[in-house]
Amino acid sequence: MKSTMRSFALGAASAVAVIGALAAGVTIAATDSGSVPAIGLFNEVLGQVRANYVEPVTDKQLVEGAIKGMLASLDPHSNYMDAKEFKEMMVQTRGEFGGLGMQVTMENNLVKIVSPIDDTPAAKAGIRPGDLIVAIDDHPVVEMTLSEAVDKLRGPVGSQVKLTMRREGVDPFEIKLTRAEIKVEPVKSRLVDGDIGYIRITTFSERTGSGLDQAIKDLKKKSHDKLAGVVLDLRNNPGGLLDQAVAVANDFIDKGEIVSIRGRNPQETRRFDAQPSRDLLRGTPVVVLVNGGSASASEIVAGALQDMHRAVILGTKSFGKGSVQTVLPVKESGGAIRLTTALYYTPSGISINHRGIVPDIELERDPKPTGVLPPADAPLLQRDAEVRRAVQELKTPTVGGGSVSAAARRP
Repeated sequence: MKSTMRSFALGAASAVAVIGALAAGVTIAATDSGSVPAIGLFNEVLGQVRANYVEPVTDKQLVEGAIKGMLASLDPHSNYMDAKEFKEMMVQTRGEFGGLGMQVTMENNLVKIVSPIDDTPAAKAGIRPGDLIVAIDDHPVVEMTLSEAVDKLRGPVGSQVKLTMRREGVDPFEIKLTRAEIKVEPVKSRLVDGDIGYIRITTFSERTGSGLDQAIKDLKKKSHDKLAGVVLDLRNNPGGLLDQAVAVANDFIDKGEIVSIRGRNPQETRRFDAQPSRDLLRGTPVVVLVNGGSASASEIVAGALQDMHRAVILGTKSFGKGSVQTVLPVKESGGAIRLTTALYYTPSGISINHRGIVPDIELERDPKPTGVLPPADAPLLQRDAEVRRAVQELKTPTVGGGSVSAAARRP
């Protein structure tokens, strides 16, 4: 779900990739004549390291290191997980894990914040999407792989870690975070002004779809079944499971395509359509909030609702993480590889990878960056201009009749 950016996965895939034997004296055999030079190079280097490195190293160490380097060279989201890391990833898909509470990726040899998660140490410290980690406990990040950096960010609950950060427009600054057990409540909701439902989705874990269903039922009950509109807040939501993104989108639309996946081979193309008569709001107007921390599964939902003219998208351009990672268990080690296998496309056929979802109405929350981390103790609904603007949009004629009118959409 995550590189260790825990943001998108096709669940625990059933396909199995066997990465050779790791016994002593291992060599890698060529599978076809075209691979002979490359395999020969690998075996030669393996032999030189085994014979001449300053300290003895096991073949398991060398081969697993080579696998990590191979996958890391492909893209920031492909990586190898040993048995422990694989187990931790499976725990994270259930929405409970330890750490700082932020999703990260690698950019220009620095760790980039995709999004902090609500009510976690990272969010409470004021870390923002797009912030860069320069050093971890004074160790420069440029000397690490993403997996190594994430290992340093992890630690026992209650322990501290010092981060040296960079933010556009300000001088580098340091913050200290205390690691905590992260228990993410994926869906929160409340009623605003008596007839506007506000729904905040923080991540797409296994409980998100059911949580949204319950939130909509609660809002209908509180409003005496007279909801005038719904604000769906996907800001700083780094994504998660594909099936949960499809389920969430389907709660707002009841026909047509939600998302399609296109891989290397034509037979890998998959299309996910809405189940008929599934719109739980029966056409009630919707405004979706996004920003630069909205990634992956969040972009699937926002893109589907935008293309189907079901919602106004308000905020700033989303992150642009439109690639699909399939988790392939590795029998030999008990670990797994996370491999980019496809790109996903919105119903209009546009890939948002590196492009993002462009809002219908752009609204910059904090156009002037500062070096002071903002307080995070005020509720979103009290401090955010985007939410107030979204409620205003729902109460004007530009959004009505169960769909977005042309007047509300950007030219």
